[in-house]
Order: sequence, then C-alpha cells, then structure tokens
Amino acid sequence: MAASTSKLTTPGSGRGLLDVYSNRFLLKLLVRKEIKVRYRGSVLGLLWSYVKPLMQFMIYFVALGIFLNLQKATPNYAIYLFSGIVLVNFFTETLGNSTRSIVENRDLIRKIYLPRELFPVATVLVSAAHFLPQVVILVGASLIVGWTPSVLQLLAVIAAFIVVAILAMGLGLLFGAINVYFRDSENIVDMILMVVTWASPVLYMWTMARDALGSWFFLYQANPMTVAVEIFHWAFWYPTLGADQVGMVELPPDLLTFWLPVSLLISLAVLFGGQLVFRRLAVHFAQEL
Repeated sequence: MAASTSKLTTPGSGRGLLDVYSNRFLLKLLVRKEIKVRYRGSVLGLLWSYVKPLMQFMIYFVALGIFLNLQKATPNYAIYLFSGIVLVNFFTETLGNSTRSIVENRDLIRKIYLPRELFPVATVLVSAAHFLPQVVILVGASLIVGWTPSVLQLLAVIAAFIVVAILAMGLGLLFGAINVYFRDSENIVDMILMVVTWASPVLYMWTMARDALGSWFFLYQANPMTVAVEIFHWAFWYPTLGADQVGMVELPPDLLTFWLPVSLLISLAVLFGGQLVFRRLAVHFAQEL
C-alpha cells in the first residue's frame, strides 16, 4: 500500500491575514488571554477602560479648556475634546501593543507554528474592547447636551473607526515585525504616539492648523487620523450645537466625499505594506526571538 503524501508548505509562506480568519478560534483565545493577563490581580479590572480616559480628559480639559480658555472659543468643548481623545486612545493602544505583540509572545512562537499575524490582530480587537466603554461615555455625555445625530453621521463614525483600525493594524504589522530584529522600534513608536495627539485636531480646531500651515495644509489633511478625528467631531460634537452656535463653526470641506475615501486608500496602502514586510520577516521570527 503506497504511503500517502501531503502537500508541504514552506515555513512563513502562509496567506497572511487570510490565515487569521481561518484560525479565528485561536484569535478568540488570544484575545481572551490578553484581556485576562492585562487585568490579572487588578481590583478595578475592565473599569480601568473608563477611569484612564476620564482622567486623561480631565487633565486636558482643565489645562486647555479652563487655563488656556479654549472652551470660550469652542462651544461644548468637553464633547469636542473627548470625541477626539477616544479615537486617538484606540489608535495609540493598538499601535503600541501590536509593536510589542510578537516579542511578548516569544515563548509561544518558539514552541508551535501558528499564523504570526494573529498576535497583532488580537491587539486590535483587545483595543476595540477598551474603545467601546469610552464610546458609551461619549454617547451618554453627548445625549445630555442634546445630541441628535443623523444616520449619515452614525455611518460616518463606523467608517472613521474602520479607517483608524486599518491604519493601526498596518503600522502594527510593520513595527511589530521590525521590532523582532531591532528593538529600537519601540522607541520610534513611542515618539509617534507622543506626536499623534497633536498631529490631528484633537485638542484644537482644524482651522488653526489650516491658518498656520497655509499651502502645506493638504499634507496635514491627508493624515487618516486627521480625517477620522474630524468625522468624530462632526458626528458627536456638531449635532450638540445650538442654532446660534452652528454659524460659529466651520466644517472641513469635502470631508466625506473626498478626504474619507483618500484616508481609506492611504490606510489600505499602509496595511498592504505592513503585511508585505511582516511576511518577509516572519520566516525567521523563532530564530531571532
């Protein structure tokens, strides 16, 4: 009886992110593990997802809204501020953790073979789990001050979140792979995370950047994070304004018709590039770790 043969696969030559879907049960286990490990021995547990962003919001609001009096020029500045912070928090948490995801799971990677993309993707889902409580707080606060969004604005929020998730995943794959070989990558990512809050209109109005940058403003606007934050402002903050306040606010032109598709294409390009680098470097992860 002839021995059966099976098709051999070259190590590291999988289907990339498609293998994540095929191994979604493993992905689910990784997400559970990450959440349990993060809050092991913690008294508050998942409640830290509420406490930390609230503390961050209070610091920025007191420093900028009260001390620098930005709330005078920006109606409902608290909603404006928090709607940007929650999105930036999701991006920074995803990118920071995905950069370290391969190195921190070195023991598992050394022992068995499984799609390496599972680890960065798991960090995206864990960050999304922390993002939801913050959105609940944002929605509640917005409702208190008269939030009445349209269906288009709610759909735009979902689109903006997807853009940020794709961008963070692409950068996470890129730096997560490079970090295995060069641990300086974590320092580079830390500097990016320091800048990202100020590189998009989270703490200030977008018109300030336009007036300051002049003809270079299109580079600022091409940042997917800028577009996503502006959409969150339009969807959460703008509907809370009164009829007399709407005239004081200038909305970014072509936000949905031009800049949203552009930001999506840029994020997809980053994801494609990050996946390409990740697959090339993943072949020797076990040896390097």
